[in-house]
Amino acid sequence: MSQAIRALQPGEPAPAFSLPAANVGGVVSLADLRGRPFLIGLFRGLHCPFCRRQLRQFSALQPALREAGVETLAVINTPLERARLYLQFQPTPVTVLCDPECRTHRDFGVPRVVFAPADGEEKKQWPFHASFEQFAAARINPNDEMAEPAHPMEANTVLNTKDGFELNDVDRSIFENHGTQLVGHFLVDGSGHIAWAEVEARNGPEGLGTLPTAEQIIAAAGDVAVSSANQGPR
Repeated sequence: MSQAIRALQPGEPAPAFSLPAANVGGVVSLADLRGRPFLIGLFRGLHCPFCRRQLRQFSALQPALREAGVETLAVINTPLERARLYLQFQPTPVTVLCDPECRTHRDFGVPRVVFAPADGEEKKQWPFHASFEQFAAARINPNDEMAEPAHPMEANTVLNTKDGFELNDVDRSIFENHGTQLVGHFLVDGSGHIAWAEVEARNGPEGLGTLPTAEQIIAAAGDVAVSSANQGPR
């Protein structure tokens, strides 16, 4: 990983969390999962079409992951009631947790993009001292869904329109406050340690919206499940 990405790395302990669940009731914490490996995706809010697609991918993978002994969690940067409303129409077997302040993202070390002042003397470095010019020049087209690559903000608009997803005031507020949050994926083994980690756009804005494939997740989860089984009870 780039040195600018300070996400937790394999071998480090997963941070404690306790978050309300939008689709199973109550709260879910790291302590609840102790002894069981799990995949946790730390997403932006439901306003993000790339995150909604990844949540659908999690839904499709959940049976295979559960068969391998790996639980599946998605943390979304969306308030609980808004998430519950969305999940009434887009249900998922994945446990969806709500963290509208992105505290869990920060605890796992998933960065948000911070643009450096245009006249600042600091070296421009993605994502913590990013150049706005670099971001403005970026063009993306994950999964080739659009007719041609577009600026990341335009891509959001195009895909939301394609999905028929209309942002409400809650979504717009989350976007305004946390719109530059990046996405992170972590597999945690049965001992509570990070076993695999991926962070979105680690090398620059051209990677925005490009998230781990099903094949990558299944391969990593298989390794974690075997490792956790070999560790035995603790």
